[in-house]
Amino acid sequence: MPFRGRPLIEYAIEAALRWLPVVVCGSEVASYLAGRTGISVLVNDEPERGMSHSLALANRAIERDIAIGVLLADKPLVGEQLTETILRASRGADITYPQRDGEPGHPVILSRRARSFIDSLPPGDNVRILRDYPELSACAVENADEGAFFDIDTIEAFER
Repeated sequence: MPFRGRPLIEYAIEAALRWLPVVVCGSEVASYLAGRTGISVLVNDEPERGMSHSLALANRAIERDIAIGVLLADKPLVGEQLTETILRASRGADITYPQRDGEPGHPVILSRRARSFIDSLPPGDNVRILRDYPELSACAVENADEGAFFDIDTIEAFER
């Protein structure tokens, strides 16, 4: 879906490009990205299983000894600077994310330790429950960057 003249996926890729992103997407987006350099593309043939399934696919494809960042295509205002800010704040924490007035945002950085819990997540959009795992330390970074919180989950939100 285009946003401000560009497909939504382009914003997430641009925000993560310097870290050689792994893009997990449906077959239509994978076709759009075919042949693109600087990224790896994984096809999620079961999108109905939710974001936790997409995250599990990426988790298995990325080297185990590094942290991973989760950027979503429906958050087109997340930029490289916000991603870098959250990444810098992640040292020593298992899960790091921006927060504004108690509202969590994106991107989310998951440590090697947090990644070990990904495969145990239930189906659906349950990645946020990792923040509440008692075995993991969470770091909420107060941040006013609107990109961390603006998303396009519905056509109505997109039209606004």
